[in-house]
Amino acid sequence: GVSANPLVGWVSKEVVRNGGAANLAETDELIGAERYVLKNVKSAETARRFLGAVERFKERVGWHGHTAEDNPSGGNNFRGLYNISIKSIGAARKKDPEVRVDHVIEYAEPMRGGGFYFMDSPGNDLESVAGQVASGANMIFFTTGNGSITNFPFVPTIKVVTTTGRYDLLSKDMDVNAGAYLDGVPMDELGEEMFERTITAASGEKTVGERAGHAQVSIWRDWKQTGPDNLEKLENAAEPDGEPLPVKTGVPEVNFSFEAIKTRRGPVTDQVGLVMPTSLCSGQIARRIANRLNEQGGGFAGDKVTRFVALPHTEGCGVSAGSAEAIYSRTVLGYLANPTVRLALLLEHGCEKTHNDYFENRLAERGLDRDRFGWASVQLDGGIESVVQKVETWFSEHLKASDDLEYEGAGPGALRLGLHAAGPLPDEAARALAETTLAVVGSGGTVVVPETAAVLGSKIYLDAVLGEHPVQNTLSYGQAFEKSGFHVMESPTDHWVETATGLGATGVELMLAHVAGRPLQAHRMIPLVQASSDPETIRKHADDLDTLLDEGPNGWTEKILETVAAVASREYTPRLFEAGNTDFQFTRGLLGVSM
Repeated sequence: GVSANPLVGWVSKEVVRNGGAANLAETDELIGAERYVLKNVKSAETARRFLGAVERFKERVGWHGHTAEDNPSGGNNFRGLYNISIKSIGAARKKDPEVRVDHVIEYAEPMRGGGFYFMDSPGNDLESVAGQVASGANMIFFTTGNGSITNFPFVPTIKVVTTTGRYDLLSKDMDVNAGAYLDGVPMDELGEEMFERTITAASGEKTVGERAGHAQVSIWRDWKQTGPDNLEKLENAAEPDGEPLPVKTGVPEVNFSFEAIKTRRGPVTDQVGLVMPTSLCSGQIARRIANRLNEQGGGFAGDKVTRFVALPHTEGCGVSAGSAEAIYSRTVLGYLANPTVRLALLLEHGCEKTHNDYFENRLAERGLDRDRFGWASVQLDGGIESVVQKVETWFSEHLKASDDLEYEGAGPGALRLGLHAAGPLPDEAARALAETTLAVVGSGGTVVVPETAAVLGSKIYLDAVLGEHPVQNTLSYGQAFEKSGFHVMESPTDHWVETATGLGATGVELMLAHVAGRPLQAHRMIPLVQASSDPETIRKHADDLDTLLDEGPNGWTEKILETVAAVASREYTPRLFEAGNTDFQFTRGLLGVSM
């Protein structure tokens, strides 16, 4: 609130004075600064609309068990912005005191004409920027104390950093050094320079972010609660106990084996190098690194890992604390500990809530040694180019010190399988999936089913697998199983990608789904085998399916297991994974909100 925000306020004032429009967002980051914002306002109705947006935000957050105090990020706390009022006083300075608030609009509502706008949105930077662009913004001013590398894909972003020291560290990724004001340069002089830079960027000269060629997008995620009625029940819901459900005895006779990779943890289906971003803003850099490592191929990895994977997502910052944060951290730890991950590195942006230090503490609580993992920071390691080099060097050194992969034969008892069914499930298909489940679990393996899977609504499947035993969740979303057997994972939403992301964190190494209607998006790391017995689905989507159950049902179990064995042996790549139709997204549960 001393350098970058007042500078942006100065330039925004000039934009409005010259007939343009300026859009101030992030409702919760103005809580505590209402008096300043409304000191200069067009009308009483405009003031009422602004205060109404603030009160509505507070109310909806309250329905989810939160307050605006959940907003400050890790970077905010580190630099003294330890409550929302202090943060809001600075955030409000993006509006110059001489500028009048002319309009109050909803998220993504079009700006019609010039003037100064307030747009209702969360404090989540990326979600607010997406709303501003949808409202018609054709230039983004992004102020940052830590040196955020944020950019939007098709609207130029001018990044304004607050201090000279941080600008020097990240000069290749920042546009404007507002810290010069703290060093003695007059604000009017800095404002004129930034205004001219804005004009040249609007005229086609690329900003630093455009030249870097990376961007992040996140749209405001929906409120799950529509009132306060369910809050107490949700907050006091019992946690699953982690104990597998007992299945019926009698293992089906199946001819199943696969070529596994030998590890200290037993036979596994894969060994990958994982770049795990700790927030949205490091996600695209993580993906860039993984792609570069894969392009370098065997000359880099040798026979040490089969591939490199990044898991970009939208979480880690700008989200409420409490259950959503617990879900997120638990799920990240599940991926770091997944049996198919040989080497993993955590890549932070640097100013998120769940930065590297945060995850060091979570690892310690889980009993995992931090030294097993690599650590890198886009901001603290000097920007994009520097951190890419650091991560590549870390993987190179650790791979050179690793033994080559060794292989061994394995049976169904070595499988860790995620099982799903989407759409109507015929009895014959349910029976084949039940036989697959019993073949794996009865041999000592593990099957994890999300609670939203259609198999759990099939009497044929449940009678064959559980008999009279009731279905109940044994694992929380993203909870790694500690005991092999048959598990049911909590699934707060019915969004398949969120469900698949939770499944991958439980420790499964391969997923199998029966689909009717259309195929499912594949997971970025865990192979997904898709089978269908539905004639219309087969007719429309045969090229996207891995197993066609289009003949007599007597051979369906063997046909499914044949494909599973080929994928587990790395001899066959599921079609949608090979086509790049993949996704990855953490759930926020039923109480997580953007802030």
